Amino acid sequence: MKKTVITLTSALLVGFSTNAQKVEFEEYDLNNGMHVILHQDNTAPVVTTSVMYHVGAKDEQPDRTGMAHFFEHLLFEGTKNIKKGEWFKIVSSNGGTNNANTTDDRTYYYEVFPSNNLELGLWMESERLLHPIIKQEGVNTQNEVVKEEKRLRVDNQPYSRFLENVKKHMFKKHPYKGTTIGKMEHLDAATLDEFLAFNKKFYVPNNATLVVAGDINIEETKKLIDAYFGSIPRGNDIKRNFPKEAPITKEFTAKAYDPNIQIPAIVEAYRTPSMKTRDARVLDMISTYLSSGKSSVLYKKLVDNKKMALQAGAFNLSQEDYGTYILYALPLGKTSLTDLVKEIDVEIAKLQNELISEKDFQKLQNQFENNFVNSNSSVEGIANSLARFNVLYGDTNLINTEIEIYRSITREEIREVAKKYLNKNQRLIMEYLPESKK
Repeated sequence: MKKTVITLTSALLVGFSTNAQKVEFEEYDLNNGMHVILHQDNTAPVVTTSVMYHVGAKDEQPDRTGMAHFFEHLLFEGTKNIKKGEWFKIVSSNGGTNNANTTDDRTYYYEVFPSNNLELGLWMESERLLHPIIKQEGVNTQNEVVKEEKRLRVDNQPYSRFLENVKKHMFKKHPYKGTTIGKMEHLDAATLDEFLAFNKKFYVPNNATLVVAGDINIEETKKLIDAYFGSIPRGNDIKRNFPKEAPITKEFTAKAYDPNIQIPAIVEAYRTPSMKTRDARVLDMISTYLSSGKSSVLYKKLVDNKKMALQAGAFNLSQEDYGTYILYALPLGKTSLTDLVKEIDVEIAKLQNELISEKDFQKLQNQFENNFVNSNSSVEGIANSLARFNVLYGDTNLINTEIEIYRSITREEIREVAKKYLNKNQRLIMEYLPESKK
């Protein structure tokens, strides 16, 4: 009887969570192709205005890497009506915050203001789209900024080239083989005309999703959006035809070197399907099972119990076109990298041949339920999710329904997906070594 009561209670809590966390939104297109998503939440006098452009590092020319990330910086330089150096002053003096970020697949800009400054946020984002000032002076300034960012975050950080080296071996044709920050010599060689052409191609309303979320009136917000964005000319349609990767059918090895580390790492990497697939969600659950927290399988085994590793983990890097599933470990003492691979492989084999326990499965479900609740706990987070699901998945309502996909995944599916993707003949084994061993 006790087990029945607990199960019933859990079911009621799940049902309550689903209803409590449902995100209401309205979406539509402007005549110029800009997609608009509105979410009204009047519980606090705060509003987020954000624009996600469907352009990332994968959209760059092979000899002009880093361009998408560079624009994340360049488009804060100023506009026809916002003087150079004034962007952040305007935001802060009006009680707001703002930022931007770039991935391989998209670029995201946002402001968070007191809700009485909604119009200001819309005006600023329309200025960024319609009237950016792209001149050689600004290019030169941001070139130095990006170089300093690379020095701080990549060149002088331990293990910072870890993912870069995995990607360049996993992808031979697709532009995912590059890095978001790109190569500085490519940016140095780019002409002003190339920067202008990049802006003209990708920073157009029909390649953008505008999200306004928070303390708003829907009808008044629509009028403001039409006033600030409706007259912006539509750009040319963007055609994408990225090369496909041949399947990996044989295990291959590589070595990479990092001058900023003293302890090596071992990496197992597998190419996996797009983030939009059900299998990608199953792989999310597998990585959480293996390495989320100190009670996870790899940490308990390699770090706590056997004292073979300083760190061990797994993560599913899901992207729009492909994913990369990565397992890694840092050896402790005299443990060899080969021994770490053997121990990790034992756990993968268990996943492929056995069902995880009901207790571990329920723990997984609870973790994903908690992630779902947390991701929708702030207006800023909701705005980001609405934009991301629309731009990268083509389904804005996944903000409400993706959790149902995770809830429907079974222990049997976890076993079958592990069998499908995590095989020795489908992977890279990479030794990530201190530079001195080269």
